Amino acid sequence: MSAQELKDAGQMGQTPDELISAEEESNGPQQSGKSILIKCLIALALGLGIYALPTPETLPPAGHRFLAMIVPVIFLWVSEAVPIGITALLSGAGLILFQITARPADAWQPFASPAVMFVLMIIMFGVVLNEVGLAKRMLYYILKVAGTNVKRLSFFVAISSTMLATIFHDATVTIIMIFAILPVFYAMGITARKSNNLSKFFIIMIPLAASAGGFGTLLGGGRNPLAVEILAKYTLDTTGVAMNIGFLQYMIIQFPLSIFTAVGTWLVCYLIFRPEEKELPAEAKMEKLPPMNAAEKGVTIIFALAFVLWTFTDLTGWHVSVVAAIALFGFCAPKWITFKTICDKFPWESWIVFGAGVSLGDAMLKSGAGQFLAEQFVPLLEGQHAFVTYFGMGFFGSFLSSMMSNSAAVALTLPVTLPMADMMGMTVQSVALLAPITTSFIMLVIGCPPTIIAYSTGYFSQVEFSKVAIPWCLCLLLISVVCVLVYWPLIGFN
Repeated sequence: MSAQELKDAGQMGQTPDELISAEEESNGPQQSGKSILIKCLIALALGLGIYALPTPETLPPAGHRFLAMIVPVIFLWVSEAVPIGITALLSGAGLILFQITARPADAWQPFASPAVMFVLMIIMFGVVLNEVGLAKRMLYYILKVAGTNVKRLSFFVAISSTMLATIFHDATVTIIMIFAILPVFYAMGITARKSNNLSKFFIIMIPLAASAGGFGTLLGGGRNPLAVEILAKYTLDTTGVAMNIGFLQYMIIQFPLSIFTAVGTWLVCYLIFRPEEKELPAEAKMEKLPPMNAAEKGVTIIFALAFVLWTFTDLTGWHVSVVAAIALFGFCAPKWITFKTICDKFPWESWIVFGAGVSLGDAMLKSGAGQFLAEQFVPLLEGQHAFVTYFGMGFFGSFLSSMMSNSAAVALTLPVTLPMADMMGMTVQSVALLAPITTSFIMLVIGCPPTIIAYSTGYFSQVEFSKVAIPWCLCLLLISVVCVLVYWPLIGFN
């Protein structure tokens, strides 16, 4: 679809979004029935094969059944044999069918947990930004600062996404950046079904860059204060003195590392999906925009107030989802946008998938499967060089975070790794603050809200995502461990 076709669509009363949606519905790639059947049979064989294995003594039966179910679920997600949302719903049903959860409600309640509802509302924020025209305005200023050179622009976007995510929620940063950059692809005629290296590069890079910065300050994500809290409790129980790490101290320890993870993210994404375009074409360049209208001003003010309230949630005691709900009320009450429009444009499948990820993570913890994996993996690191130990702990955290929330991964790993650090003569504070860093790096789309949001645009497949995410995860683990071993001793934290 050319830029002229998009322009003509607007003149005929059809919005570019509507024309793009119509094109995607008619031109979407279809898998053959034979291909779908083969993939489903492979998934079934994987599940039955794991279930047929003897149950280890330290693995509860429910944990064994969970592992037998999660492997085929992940395979179906990655292979996209059936729509990802259907697999997500089947995973919830499977927890009940195979009696992995104690009650049916335990499988479905996480789909409406505070974290999942927050993601739902954050994605709605993206719809609002796009519909009132703020996404286009943000793009104008991004291009004004960074220019239209693809390499320079992408580097600016990557660094900005990571730095902003150290203060604001990574999902919010992803929404802002993705909806700001999408108009460029629309103008170039690059739709979800005609995605190329340029669009895949940007749409995959943005959520990874945002996720890579979430550990930078205590404001960046729930895993950060959780790690500090677990460390204080552990040291109080073992030594009688709680080791408390304050806001400024945490930032001095962690924030500089995010600069390196930002550059690493840009470099990995650029090397794997290197765009052919050196400069954005004339169609993507924007003329000076008119002054902001009432809707844009109103949404900007509400959005800014939401950021302020999110920043001070420790003082107010409000959950972030409460602030998001109030903000949505503020968007819709003055008729700046209708809730029907938000619902019509909302990618519901992505929200269902994230809910399934939270549900599976919760089941992994309660079934004992997570603890079993930790007990099997961590002892392999005893007696190894510090680099190998840190990298191994980090990889395990990333592995778990790819299938559950990063906060849940921190909550699962630290009770195992902190005692191990004591036994190996390592400092527990280093191990504790390594966890929020490495759980920021994921290998599957379902791993965190930013990647789910990006996937909802339809510009890349899960296989394409893993093609980037796996080497990205390994590279950033390498970068982080080197920084930990070099930088932390320099500032007296080791």
